[in-house]
Amino acid sequence: MPVLIVALVLFTGMLLAVAVLFRKVSSSVNRLPVTSEWIEDLSLEHYRPMMRLLDGQDIAFLRAQPGFTPVMIANLRVHRCRVFRAYLDCLSADFSRVCTALRLVMLHSMTDRPDLASVLVHYRLMFACGLLAIQVRLFLYRWGIGTVDAASLMKLFDLICVELRSLVPMTQTANA
Repeated sequence: MPVLIVALVLFTGMLLAVAVLFRKVSSSVNRLPVTSEWIEDLSLEHYRPMMRLLDGQDIAFLRAQPGFTPVMIANLRVHRCRVFRAYLDCLSADFSRVCTALRLVMLHSMTDRPDLASVLVHYRLMFACGLLAIQVRLFLYRWGIGTVDAASLMKLFDLICVELRSLVPMTQTANA
């Protein structure tokens, strides 16, 4: 019986966390105009440094230095986690803006696109779940347990940007 209660509490907590992240990802605080220039500025290149932040090479280098102490690694991990979270916040905000732009494109489209709407919901859910998983891994990494890989979030961001890029020229032509 106690195992069932613990499992139920954990499951409820996970559902709440996914709901909060889903809401955060889907909220559209900043409405950006859907222009070719804005879309061209969307790039994974802004997030490439994020991929190297937690890769472990710097920790291995630090360990090999004279005067190394475990406190140095702990401080490095804390600092890198902070920077990584800032990148995650920016990636999440950009993802949300692209979702908003896609919704605007669908809203102003001459044709109904239920397939795009379902893809958008699917991507938003996958992004929210991926963000939650990365936050858990980042917490563990901070304490020296495991690694963090944001490649799946980067891939989702790239996919949704490609989707937006493929639709905007059609929308601009249709509105002209």
